[in-house]
Amino acid sequence: MVKRSQLTGLTGLAEGGGSINIQGEEQKQLDVMTNEVLKRALRFTGKLGVLASEEEDVPVDVPSRKTDVMFDETSKYVAVFDPLDGSSNVDAGIPTGTIFGIFEHEEECVVENSSDMTEDEMKCLVNTLKPGTDLIASGYCLYSSSCFFVMTIGNGVYGFTLDENIGEFVLSHPNIKIPPTSKIYSFNEANMPQWDPPMRSTVEKWRLGTGASGNQFSSRYIGSMVGDVHRTLLYGGVFGYPSDKKNKNGKLRLLYEGAPMSYLMEQAGGLSTTGTERVLEIVPEEVHQRVPIVMGSRDDVQEIIDAYKNA
Repeated sequence: MVKRSQLTGLTGLAEGGGSINIQGEEQKQLDVMTNEVLKRALRFTGKLGVLASEEEDVPVDVPSRKTDVMFDETSKYVAVFDPLDGSSNVDAGIPTGTIFGIFEHEEECVVENSSDMTEDEMKCLVNTLKPGTDLIASGYCLYSSSCFFVMTIGNGVYGFTLDENIGEFVLSHPNIKIPPTSKIYSFNEANMPQWDPPMRSTVEKWRLGTGASGNQFSSRYIGSMVGDVHRTLLYGGVFGYPSDKKNKNGKLRLLYEGAPMSYLMEQAGGLSTTGTERVLEIVPEEVHQRVPIVMGSRDDVQEIIDAYKNA
């Protein structure tokens, strides 16, 4: 769908700009369609109990047909995902991706989805509100020069590349390990004057080559989280969207962007922090909660953590 979007009229805003998601953002046509594709695919696995998506107002109960061959009522999971990360850039051919996390579904949760759910029913659905330490799998699919699928089930990080000739994902990056330090940072530097002093001073030292590693860093910023994190995993460095005066709680969503990517990063030997707190240990208070994030090479991210401690 992404590859053919320029030819099939799927570029641009949904409903001519009239479709607004729960974050108050205008939805792209591909946002809406990829969300429906993922919901339908997950529904037919017979394994899913609840899903939470960037494009859904609240978590959605996904009842499976007990006649489905794949259905196993003892094996239900919660899926959280961003259907098309970076969709604001898709019209220009910038890399986009899908981010997902999988939790175990601990409770029976059979409710009718409606706007007038009771408090108990909402609590049942919102058992998606778990810290990243409870994830049992996470990953992303990157739609770029190749189609990459990178995932972890808690025992290392593995990357696959789609071979379109045979229609299969082939293991191309076994046991990905991020370098402990690097010379690359990936931030929106236009926001730098709005960052708090520990973050700003550390990045300034990196630019001058006066940081802990002595490396003079260079900037590489795509503006698509999946693309930036993928490069960071392979080459090392630091990706981040810290808090600033405008976005005091950061910009990225904890449940279906921050936690799944942090799980991957830690499994690859890196670190992920808000500056003062390990991202995976944060318990979400609501589905679309935002969080500041800095993740990447262990030594470089530790320098950020130390700067906040010293401050």
